[in-house]
Amino acid sequence: MFNEVYDVIVVGAGHAGSEAAAAAANMGSKTLLITMNLQNIAQMSCNPAMGGIAKGQIVREIDALGGYSGIVSDTSAIQFKMLNKSKGPAMWSPRVQSDRMRFAEDWRLLLEQTPNLDFYQEMVSGLIIDNHKIVGVKTSLGIEVKAKTVVLTNGTFLNGLIHIGDKNFGGGRAGERAATGITEDLIKLGFDSGRMKTGTPPRVDGRSLDYSKMIEQPGDENPEKFSYLDVTKPLTEQRSCHMTYTSPEVHDLLREGFDRSPMFNGRIKSVGPRYCPSIEDKINRFADKDRHQLFVEPEGWNTVEVYVNGFSTSLPEDVQFNALRSVAGFENVKFFRPGYAIEYDYFPPTQLKHTLETKLVEGLYFAGQINGTTGYEEAASQGLMAGINASLKVQERDPFTLKRDEAYIGVLIDDLITKGTEEPYRMFTSRAEYRTLLRQDNADFRLTPKGYELGLASEKRLKRMEEKQSKASNFVQFFKETSVTPDEINPILESKDSAKVKQQDKMFKLYARPNITIEDMRKVASVDAYISENNLDSEIIEQTEIQVKYAGYIEKEKNNADKLNRLENVKIPSNFDYSKLKSMSMEARQKLTEIQPVTISQASRISGVSPNDISVLLVYLGR
Repeated sequence: MFNEVYDVIVVGAGHAGSEAAAAAANMGSKTLLITMNLQNIAQMSCNPAMGGIAKGQIVREIDALGGYSGIVSDTSAIQFKMLNKSKGPAMWSPRVQSDRMRFAEDWRLLLEQTPNLDFYQEMVSGLIIDNHKIVGVKTSLGIEVKAKTVVLTNGTFLNGLIHIGDKNFGGGRAGERAATGITEDLIKLGFDSGRMKTGTPPRVDGRSLDYSKMIEQPGDENPEKFSYLDVTKPLTEQRSCHMTYTSPEVHDLLREGFDRSPMFNGRIKSVGPRYCPSIEDKINRFADKDRHQLFVEPEGWNTVEVYVNGFSTSLPEDVQFNALRSVAGFENVKFFRPGYAIEYDYFPPTQLKHTLETKLVEGLYFAGQINGTTGYEEAASQGLMAGINASLKVQERDPFTLKRDEAYIGVLIDDLITKGTEEPYRMFTSRAEYRTLLRQDNADFRLTPKGYELGLASEKRLKRMEEKQSKASNFVQFFKETSVTPDEINPILESKDSAKVKQQDKMFKLYARPNITIEDMRKVASVDAYISENNLDSEIIEQTEIQVKYAGYIEKEKNNADKLNRLENVKIPSNFDYSKLKSMSMEARQKLTEIQPVTISQASRISGVSPNDISVLLVYLGR
């Protein structure tokens, strides 16, 4: 049935698997995507949204490299918001509310139009290994498919167990069976595994809700989009979300079911996401709060199904129903399905290299929740990187990695393989020490040239980025070189309560003042003329404003990154014997032996390795 040897087999077609398959195939590798149900490609298992704090930056980075998540987020969006606009641009994070069905359909159609990509529907139940090297996979029907590399993106399906109150049953998500066999194979090969938990809220009938009792949450007045390509357009019409609150009465009704809650009666033993806790966990941990926000999110343009964001729960369905009926606007609510928790196997990511290839088995890559992460965006970015590296390996090209000052994707992967994670990992802007460099607006400047070199980003994409970069750079230079007289600028400064100037000055210096905007500067005739003559769009104008106003911060952060990157160039020999460094702490020797960092910089970020331990290592390597 499968006579050929594939370059890359991708197991699982969630967000990680879809990006992995697209990347490998688009780079010219003969790729097979195997999944348990081809109708559920890129299914949004939890909330119908893409992006958000730090996650929006990741989607922009995926798009800049040539991945598909940004394009699909745009084509299936029903609402767009740029979060954190009141803060500096390093914190701005794009987010879309998505049409769940259209999102999955658009992903499938894109994948079906991708050359070099085959599909097969079945459960992969085992791996074929020869002398610590992957050579293929086995399916539940006993079919063997040979491959040079394999990417595992199993999501929550590995020995998945669903909990609703005191009931539990095997499943990868509602209505779908769990995947078995792979965990057992990996443990036999010497991998460490663990269990994690995530949850999802009830889905309800929007026709049964009273939105007049809720607070409307509309999209942005001038919506933007995710993809840097012009194949997608910003929304001209949007659907609103709504917000309501729980109450002490709701909390009391939920507490009545705590004795039947798998979280509190010991049935669930694994760790859930700290930053997206269940409603019962919130009530338990924040007992002093008498209400919590709930976001009421439509699942698409035309469906009446609604997602109750903030009400994730594994309580019995009758408890969920009674409590939700006491929420303002939900008095007559009808359920489509109750919320549930799910436990699943994961593999601590310290067992991986920066390429996401496993240290124990050559040619085997892990991406997504199998690595202990949570979130579509985190999964998609790992899938993209695993697909790229699997393809590069087959083509005998150098591996591709991103440093912490190059991308949030670089921060994510470095955190996972250097520090590991004992709870579902979620990306935040605070995790990135170079977040002024890693803004959502400049992901194309940072990554599109790299995507083009890989053969993933098209020449059209590169040229579009170069034109934007050139126009923004020229506009910045215009402000640096062009002077303005007191007569021209003082009325503008006065209107903004900003100190007037007594003599002619460069516009760059005046524009850099915090309360002076591009709208103010456009009142100077030469600025407005420059914008018109050079046909500058809002994206280039915004880019220019950021480069003018944050020039000092950006330069300082670049210098800090350059200093630390010098340590990235100090390589540690592979399989280095740390036991001989007796003046190093025992904990440091154990951690360094387990993780086997590639550079001094990576070693310095390992939890339990002190600056003194690094000094000992540097002295030894210096000999």
